[in-house]
Amino acid sequence: MTRLSVNINKIATLRNARGGNIPDVIEAAVRIQEFGAQGITVHPRPDERHIRYSDVYALKSVVHTEFNIEGNPIPKFVDLVLDVKPEQVTLVPDPPGVLTSNAGWNTLKHKDFLTEIIAEFKNHGIRTSIFMDTDKDLIEAAALTGTDRIELYTEAYAKHYAIGQRSQAIQTYKEAAALAKDLGMGVNAGHDLNLDNIEFFAREIPFIQEVSIGHALIAEALYLGLENVVGLYLHKLSISNQSAE
Repeated sequence: MTRLSVNINKIATLRNARGGNIPDVIEAAVRIQEFGAQGITVHPRPDERHIRYSDVYALKSVVHTEFNIEGNPIPKFVDLVLDVKPEQVTLVPDPPGVLTSNAGWNTLKHKDFLTEIIAEFKNHGIRTSIFMDTDKDLIEAAALTGTDRIELYTEAYAKHYAIGQRSQAIQTYKEAAALAKDLGMGVNAGHDLNLDNIEFFAREIPFIQEVSIGHALIAEALYLGLENVVGLYLHKLSISNQSAE
């Protein structure tokens, strides 16, 4: 069964917009695990505009499922991962200031760099994954770095699925995933997967080991949870009014 890791960056974004500690990312991680998620993902960026490095250290003590830390392996990030020792580190080639991840690694160009970084993490018992597009040459090169897994960057799939081209959308991902599996790597996936497109993706590639979902899941929670919260407020107000009478 494909495992679900919930990226809680957007919860931190909401907290940081107001200051203080509401919503509490630590409490959110605890509850998300209680609700059945099999992992927590964070993607700290150098400017700490959402998840802060201090959050990552605090989360280590409450994440009892799988802790996955994503990011560009700059020295500060590498030190963080080696200190926290999550179950998995996902290497993402984000340039400074990028709004969101928008490309996979060029594993031909960066093969030596990735090989060195991956060896360091694996020496500390941390499973490694590389954020990847579906290019077959790059996937073959990824296998030479020693990485345990790749994470397929699924934005293109999501865009084509949304306009009714799901068969075309999935084909390159099926081929890329099969190649990675044949080369001995595990396969994760993430970016723009949502309630509309996740079932088809997982059914067509049943050996996907893990999906990491954040933005869509948090947005959907706002819609699907609003009725419950509005009802709770109305209930509290009703009780208050009855007491006043």
